[in-house]
Amino acid sequence: MTTAYDVTPDKLVQNVAEKLKKNKTIIFPTWAMDVKTGVSRELPPQDSDWWYVRCASVLRQIYMNGPVGVSRLRTHYGGRNNRSVKKGRFRKASGKVIRTALLQLEQAGYVLNPEKGKKGRLISPTGQKLLDNAAHEIKTLESSTKEE
Repeated sequence: MTTAYDVTPDKLVQNVAEKLKKNKTIIFPTWAMDVKTGVSRELPPQDSDWWYVRCASVLRQIYMNGPVGVSRLRTHYGGRNNRSVKKGRFRKASGKVIRTALLQLEQAGYVLNPEKGKKGRLISPTGQKLLDNAAHEIKTLESSTKEE
């Protein structure tokens, strides 16, 4: 069986983002049009579907590295802060974007928030099925194009 480990991450994230777009629970927040994703960015994302791509990427990160909390995800999506003449330093990404994405993924049933005392979010069976099915679609599409 094909899993998310068997395909390239960029193709998987794009495929899952298309599926999340069709989900009514994952919605583009109104404030997300004007927000930067971290201090290492100069402008907000130019792609109109960036929210779904970020949600798909967060879902994949939880699948690969779970249990994962907001702090580790902020570190993963962070980058080098341009400080003009001074040397740049690493800064974490925006926490609001990640928290909202996690909340929407939880409401959709793709992510589980464990009981008190446990740290981090876990992938739910529904979320794992979504990622594995998307990976299977990509793998069969790649194998059919190789045969031709």
